[in-house]
Amino acid sequence: MLEERSAALGVRIRVADADADIETRDRLRASFERGDLKTWGYGEAYADAAVDPMRILREARSVVCVAIPYARPAPKRAGALLGRVSKYAWSRDYHVRVREILDNIARHIDAVVGRGITAIACDTAPVAERARAARSGLAWIGKHTNAIAPEFGSYVFLGEIFCALALQPDPPLAKHCGSCRRCVDVCPTGALRGDYTIDATRCIADLTQRVDAIPRALRPLLGDWIWGCDLCQDVCPPTARAGARGDAAFDPFDEDLAHPDLQALLVLRSGTYKRRFRPTAMGWRGAAVLRRNAAIGLGNALDRAAIPALGRALREDPHPMVRGAAAWALGRIGGPAARRLIVQAEASEGDPAVLEEIVAASKGFSPGVEGLE
Repeated sequence: MLEERSAALGVRIRVADADADIETRDRLRASFERGDLKTWGYGEAYADAAVDPMRILREARSVVCVAIPYARPAPKRAGALLGRVSKYAWSRDYHVRVREILDNIARHIDAVVGRGITAIACDTAPVAERARAARSGLAWIGKHTNAIAPEFGSYVFLGEIFCALALQPDPPLAKHCGSCRRCVDVCPTGALRGDYTIDATRCIADLTQRVDAIPRALRPLLGDWIWGCDLCQDVCPPTARAGARGDAAFDPFDEDLAHPDLQALLVLRSGTYKRRFRPTAMGWRGAAVLRRNAAIGLGNALDRAAIPALGRALREDPHPMVRGAAAWALGRIGGPAARRLIVQAEASEGDPAVLEEIVAASKGFSPGVEGLE
C-alpha cells in the first residue's frame, strides 16, 4: 500500500512505532542546556512534546514518516552584488506541497481502513522529526545534523502521518558518516562540532532568520547568503551523488529569488515584500530582516559601488536594525566616501543601538587615513 503510494508521489516512506522516544528527549534537553537553540526559546516542555506521538494523536500506534526531495538545479544569473538563497526557500512555500503529499497519503490510509485514523504534522506542532525519521529507517542523521535519505541525500523535507493503526515498523538504517567531515570543515562559522550536534546560534541558516542584530563577529562569515545556507549539504557526498531529485514544484519562482540583487533588496518595502516574498519560506520574518541581510551581504562584497545605497539606508531606513547593519557594512568597505557617510550619520542618528554600530564602524578607520586599518 505505502510502497505504491511512495512510487506514485516520488517520495520515500517508512514506518516507525509511536513510542515516546526518551533518548531523543534527553538529547534535546542537553542541546537546550548548552544553548544550541536559544534563539528559538525551546525548553523542557517542547522536548517532552516533540518525542511523544500521542501528543498529536491520542490513539497513535504508528508514525508514517515521509521524505520529499526538493533539490533543483540552481538558475544562473550574471551580475555584480547578488546574494544567495537556500534551495528550500526560493520556491513556493514548501509547507504547501508537503501538506498536499501528506494529505494524499493520509487519505489513502483512511480510505483503505474505512474511517479516519490519521493526523498529519508539518511544522504545526512540536515533532522531533529527524529522530523519528532515523528510527523508521527513512533516513540517517549526518554530521551536519540533517537527515540523509537513501537516493535523495539531505535535500529532503520531512513529514509525519500519525496513525491509529499498528503498522509493522521498519528497521533503522545501519549508516553513519564514518571519518568524513566535509560538512564540518566547510562551515564558515564553526557551527558544526563534528559529533552530530550543532550550535544553531552560529549557523548561517539561523542567523539570517534572526529578528535582532546579528553578532558583529559573525557577520563577515555570512558571505552573500541572505536567507539560509546550503554549504554543508552541497559538500555532503550522498547528497552530491543524489543530484537534483525534486519535482518542478520546488523550482525557483525566478532567477531573482535564487540570486537577489542586494541593492534592490536593501530598499525592499512591505508592498513588494508581500507580493514577492510572502508566498515563499522567506515570507514570515518581515521585510526588515531581508534588508538587514542585504546590507551585510553588501558589506561582505567589499565593493565601493554599494556605498551610495548603504548610505541611503543608513540615513533613511525606518528600522534601526537595518540602519545598524548599513553602518557596519560601510565600515567594512571603507574608503573616504564611506567614512563621510559614517561621520554624517553619527551627528544625526538618535537611536542608541544604531549609534553603537556607527561608533564601532568608525573605529575601523585610522585617524587621518582615508580607509580601513
